[in-house]
Amino acid sequence: MSLRESVGDLDRRAVAVSVELVAAIGTMDRARPTPCADWNVERLVVHMTAQHRGFAAAAAGQGADPAVWEARGDVDDLVPAYRRAAAEVSRAFGEPGVLQRSFALPEIATTVEFPGHIAIGFHLIDYVVHGWDVARSLGLPVRFDADVLDAALFIAERVPDDAARRLPGAAFAPALPAPASAAVIDRIVSLLGRSPSWPG
Repeated sequence: MSLRESVGDLDRRAVAVSVELVAAIGTMDRARPTPCADWNVERLVVHMTAQHRGFAAAAAGQGADPAVWEARGDVDDLVPAYRRAAAEVSRAFGEPGVLQRSFALPEIATTVEFPGHIAIGFHLIDYVVHGWDVARSLGLPVRFDADVLDAALFIAERVPDDAARRLPGAAFAPALPAPASAAVIDRIVSLLGRSPSWPG
């Protein structure tokens, strides 16, 4: 099965790993720093929750509305809200014909829409990396299936490493070098501007 055909299943499994990691967050963990500059664990998970909802709305043809991408008071309900949003986006991506739909993703581009399989690929790479972010912040191991990591690496290698990464609010920092012998997850996060040895 090609990546185009399997991306929904790969994404669902990546999101499931992130749900397990977020479930481990305790009250005292919320203020921990993360590999995402200026975001603590609480702020990172609020962002992840909002992005799930935004992508689910985009799958239903509503992604152009800025309101669907906004956080909705998830701080007090952090872990349950994340679990619900993860289930929502996985349901949306599992609907028949979703790969052939057009997704409006205004945080990526405002003048074009993206084919469903491309949009879900964007989501997949986000949740592999954000799953790693959460795991690193909590000091936990992160274990994605090998085919999920292979797909995420394929996508990460195609994310432009250009001047836009240096702008405020950029989704990813400039790529960092990593040896070809590095673990696949380390190569992925390096390509997207994170140090595999964070916080060291």
